[in-house]
Amino acid sequence: MNEVYRQEKKYFMNLLDMAQLSARLDQVMLRDAHSGAQGYAIRSLYFDSLDERDYQEKVDGIELRRKLRLRIYDPAADFAMLEMKQKEGIYQKKRSLRIARADAEALVRGCYDSLLSYPDLFAAECYGLMTMWCYRPKTIVEYRRLAYIARENKIRITFDRDIRANEACCDLFSPNLNLYPVLDPFNLVLEVKYNGFLLSYIKDLVNGANRSELSVSKYCLARSAGLKFSL
Repeated sequence: MNEVYRQEKKYFMNLLDMAQLSARLDQVMLRDAHSGAQGYAIRSLYFDSLDERDYQEKVDGIELRRKLRLRIYDPAADFAMLEMKQKEGIYQKKRSLRIARADAEALVRGCYDSLLSYPDLFAAECYGLMTMWCYRPKTIVEYRRLAYIARENKIRITFDRDIRANEACCDLFSPNLNLYPVLDPFNLVLEVKYNGFLLSYIKDLVNGANRSELSVSKYCLARSAGLKFSL
């Protein structure tokens, strides 16, 4: 199990802002090894309780809240990452566990017993949470990420664009998933993550984009867009 405890700030941007800021970041930060020229794909399946507790707590701005998801980077992968993000004031704690594809598919079907085969306490915690609150798959969110890293304070800056979702089908490993746009294709989400404090020269570059910090969640964006489509 991997655990990360850090601060996380998010902003809405457009593609022009991204081009200008990424050109500056190229001078002072390293691109993630997986990024390439166009970034890499991420697909997440979010779970929530029957009464959508996690979604509602985010909408209501509850200080202590969580999100539970499965994440993959390739539909052909033989594994998935089971992840829990917890908001604790200004800090975000993310814990993750690599699980076999068959076990991930079992979770999607509502069969959580496979988590008990993992010795990690995090797996047992997820089993208890998903069983007690009757967690079920809610929506799949997919997007393309361009990522920059700095070793100091484990700083990570990401541009997430082409954000799309699907609430009708929760087949996480489907190679042909039908997705609808969550944001206008010209817009994207900038995320700035770091431990302790953000280095001043990187902070100045981000502030130079002149964008206001927002409390935005891709899960909530997808759920809100899905509700609009269903009307």
